Amino acid sequence: MAEKNNLTFDVLSDIGNTVARRFGLVFTVPDDLRRLYLKLGADLERYNGDDSWTLPMPGIFIVDEHSLIRSSEVDPDYTVRPEPEHVIKILKTIKTH
Repeated sequence: MAEKNNLTFDVLSDIGNTVARRFGLVFTVPDDLRRLYLKLGADLERYNGDDSWTLPMPGIFIVDEHSLIRSSEVDPDYTVRPEPEHVIKILKTIKTH
């Protein structure tokens, strides 16, 4: 994503949900949803490369140059996301050196 969009900041690619799991942000897809996902062609085993049938909760974490988390927003409902303007406002409050 960073390369494709010419981003000038780091973007975490969390293969295997390793980081999300450390923060307690991973959930196991229930059996009824697994069947629905498979019916719709969303084979998480193939996409994730394991058979865990886990997904991370969507979130935005803004980390400064000192590795301090300056803002975090997580919601188990994947349709709830912060507006880009809100994220930009937070980013503008962080001074960089």
